[in-house]
Amino acid sequence: MNNLSLLPPKEKNQIELDKQAAFFVWKVKNAKAGPDLWWKEAEKLEDENERLFFQQSIEKYKLKMGVA
Repeated sequence: MNNLSLLPPKEKNQIELDKQAAFFVWKVKNAKAGPDLWWKEAEKLEDENERLFFQQSIEKYKLKMGVA
């Protein structure tokens, strides 16, 4: 098992963004938030690469969780 603390900052950030995407899709699936949450959160990301990664993670979890 890898020690996550030893990863470069960019990789740590991507792991965090992926976890957030999974959580936000879960919230929408369970009617705890509307789908506009995803785009509001994506807009907060100033870095275009981070925003794209986050949006790709949202799409991945929407498919996995069966969310339209």
